[in-house]
Formats: sequence, structure tokens, C-alpha cells
Amino acid sequence: MEECRHKKTLRGEDEKKLIINRLSRIEGQLAGIKRMVEKDTYCNDILIQLSAAQNSLKSLSNHMLEQHLYTCVSEDIEKGNIEVIDELIGLFKRFNK
Repeated sequence: MEECRHKKTLRGEDEKKLIINRLSRIEGQLAGIKRMVEKDTYCNDILIQLSAAQNSLKSLSNHMLEQHLYTCVSEDIEKGNIEVIDELIGLFKRFNK
């Protein structure tokens, strides 16, 4: 379970491992795309892989946002810190660009 402390989130080992594994997969996707460009691979094939990488990032972002809501945001609201709502609105605006 995550725990928020002064703009730092203490994540459990399982959560860290999950995030790091997903980031490693995304790094692998990007490295593969780079190789495709170096080999002059057909644009359509590269675009398909770029779309897959974007979807992977979006999925990880959604996961982290969900965890943030369940931990940091709910903790702050329980403590009466409503400024977290402004922070959350900023996050939603970024997600919807």
C-alpha cells in the first residue's frame, strides 16, 4: 500500500516492481521503434508500434492516477487538505490535452 509523505510517495515493493516492469516494457518498445527507424521500416509499421507504446504509457498513467486517488488524495482530503483538489484538477487537465 502506498503512503504519501510531503510530496513523496512511499510505495510497497510489489507496486514498485509492477511500475518498474511496465516501464521496462515501454523502454523495450521504444528501443524497438528506434531500431525500426534505423532500418528504414515502413512508416505504417512504425506508427502501429508508436500507437502501442502510447497505449502502454496511457495505461500506466491511468494505473498511477488510480493509486494516487486511493492513497494520497484520499489521505489529504481526510486530513482536511482541500488544496489537493486543485492539484487533482491540474492532473485531469493534463490528462485531457
